[in-house]
Amino acid sequence: MPIRLLPSALVDQIAAGEVIERPASLVKELVENSLDAGARRIEVDIEAGGTALVRVLDDGHGIPETELPLAVRRHATSKIASVDDLAAIGTLGFRGEALPSIGSVARLRIASRASGADRGAELRVEHGEPGDIAPVAQPQGTLVEVRDLFHNVPARRKFLRAESTELGHIARLIERFALARFDVAFRLRHGGRVLLDAPLADTPSLQRARIAAIMGEDFIAGALPIERRAGRVALTGWLGQPQAARAASDQQFAFVNGRAVRDRLLAGAVRLGYRDVLYHGRQPAYLLYLDIDPEWVDVNAHPQKLEVRFRDSRQIHDFVFRAVHDALGVGAGVAAPTAPPTGLGVGASAAAGVLPLAEAEGFWPAAGPAAAAVDGHADAAPLPVPAAVPGTAWVRDGLPEGLGARPGSLGVAVAQLHGVYVLAQSEAGLVLVDAHAAHERVLYERMKREFGARPAVQRLLEPVVVEVAAHDTESLADHAEEFARAGFDIGVLAPGRLAVRAVPALLAHSDLGPLVREVLADLREERGGHHLEAAAHSLLGNIACRAAVKANRRLTLPEMNALLRDMETTERAGQCNHGRPTWTLLTLAQLDQLFLRGR
Repeated sequence: MPIRLLPSALVDQIAAGEVIERPASLVKELVENSLDAGARRIEVDIEAGGTALVRVLDDGHGIPETELPLAVRRHATSKIASVDDLAAIGTLGFRGEALPSIGSVARLRIASRASGADRGAELRVEHGEPGDIAPVAQPQGTLVEVRDLFHNVPARRKFLRAESTELGHIARLIERFALARFDVAFRLRHGGRVLLDAPLADTPSLQRARIAAIMGEDFIAGALPIERRAGRVALTGWLGQPQAARAASDQQFAFVNGRAVRDRLLAGAVRLGYRDVLYHGRQPAYLLYLDIDPEWVDVNAHPQKLEVRFRDSRQIHDFVFRAVHDALGVGAGVAAPTAPPTGLGVGASAAAGVLPLAEAEGFWPAAGPAAAAVDGHADAAPLPVPAAVPGTAWVRDGLPEGLGARPGSLGVAVAQLHGVYVLAQSEAGLVLVDAHAAHERVLYERMKREFGARPAVQRLLEPVVVEVAAHDTESLADHAEEFARAGFDIGVLAPGRLAVRAVPALLAHSDLGPLVREVLADLREERGGHHLEAAAHSLLGNIACRAAVKANRRLTLPEMNALLRDMETTERAGQCNHGRPTWTLLTLAQLDQLFLRGR
C-alpha cells in the first residue's frame, strides 16, 4: 500500500480515540472547558450512562458568535498562543482538541451567549462537519449537548461497559471536580434523577460539608489538616487517620494546581509518609492540593492530562513525603486514635477501629501463669520513671491541679487491667492504653532519632560484591555522598559490579545485594534513598517491639504515668509500629450512656 495522506475525517477519529476514551472522558473535557471559562455553576445531565446524551450547561463568559466555527476546528484554542505559553500552562485545557474530537464521533450541538451579547447562537456538527450558525435563546454561558456517542464508530462502542459502570466513572469524575473547586457549584443528573448536588462552598464549614458528602463524615471528622509551604510550592488538604485506612485506594485524591491527577510519584510520597503508622497492606485516605509554579510542572505529558511531570521530581517527592510524615507525627492525647461507636449501650462492642482479638497482632490472653507474651518474648523491659509523677493509687476528687486540663494530656493512671491495659482518668473521661503497643512506639521513635543523628558504622571483614545494571554504577557515583552519610562505603569494581566495604551497624546482617539495588532504583526514579532509611527503621521497629514492656508485667503507678507522659510527647504515638492503635477514650457522656445515667 503506498504512502498517502489520510482523509481529515479519519484523522479526527484517530485523534478522538486518544482524547475520548469513554463517556467520562467526554464529560471531563467539557467540564474543564466550563471551568476555564470562569463558570461558577455547572450542570451535567446524562442519559444511558452517557452514550445517549451528555449535556453540560455553565454560566461562564461564553463563546462569541463569530468564534463558534473556530471552536470546532482542531488545534483552535483561546488558552495558549505561543511555545512560551506551553511552558507555563495555567488552564485545565489547552490543546484545542476536545470539541472537534467529540464532533467526529458523536452528534454535537453548541449553544452559547457571550458576556455582553444581545442573544445567543448555536452551531451543530454532524459527522465532523459543522453546519450553519443559527440564533437561539440562551442565557449567558455555554450549553454543549452530545448525543449518540460513537454512533459512527461501532467498533469503539462495543468496548464500552455496562451503563451503570460508565455512569459510575462519570459520578466519580464529578466528585473529583467538586473536591477540586469549592468555588463552583456542581449538579449531576442521570435520567432526571439528581446524583450529586454540591452547592457553592465558600466557607470552611460548607467545604467540610461537601467533603463529608463525597468522602464520608467519618473521614472529615477525624482527618488531620496539613499545610506546608516552601518557596513557590505548597501542600494543603486533609490526611485520613491511619486507623481509618481502607482495603482499597478509592479515597485518595490528589490535585496539582487544581487538576486531578493519578501520579505515581505523589502517591508513593504520601504512602511513604504513612510508612510507620499503616496496619499491614491498608490504604490511607487523603485529600491533597499541591500548588506549584506552572513553570515547574509539565501537564502536557498525557493525552488525557491525567499525569504530570515535575521539573525536579525528587525535590517534590521529598517535599510531599516530609510534609505528610510531619503532619502525622503528633503526640498522643491530641485526638483519640479510636472512638467507641455512636449509640454505645449495654453490650456494645469494643471501640471502632480496634481489631477483633483473634486478628490483633501480638495479642495475648488474660493474666495468669500460662499467659503468653507478645512475639514470644517474656522478659520485662524497664520503663523510665521521671523524678516526679503522680503516684496515688486512686484519684477520687478530680485530677491533680494542672495535669488533666493541660492540652494533650492523657490524664493520670489509676489501674492496670489483666497485665495488658493501663487505665487512666482524664478530664474527658476514661483513657485505655495498650501498654506494649504504646511503649513500642515510644522506644521506636527514640531509636530513630538516635540512628538519624549519627549511625554507627560496621566495617566488613571482606567486601560484599553486588551485581547491578551497568548504568547503575554511574548512578552510584552521582550519589556517593548520600551513601556515605547513611553509613555506607561502596566502591565500583567494574561496570555492573560494586564492592560494599562498610554498612550501618544496624544493617550488618541484612541481605545487602537486594538492598543496594533497591536504593539505586529509588535514586534512578528520583524518589531519594528512602530504602536505606526504611531498611534501618524496619530493624529498629523489630528491636523496639521486642524491648517494649510485655504482657503480665505488673507496672507501678509511676511507671504507668511515665508511659503516659512519654506518649504525649512522642510522634505518631497514636499507633504502634505495626499501625495498630495504642489508646482510646471513653468519654463521660459515653459512660453515662452505657449505664443509662440521666434517663
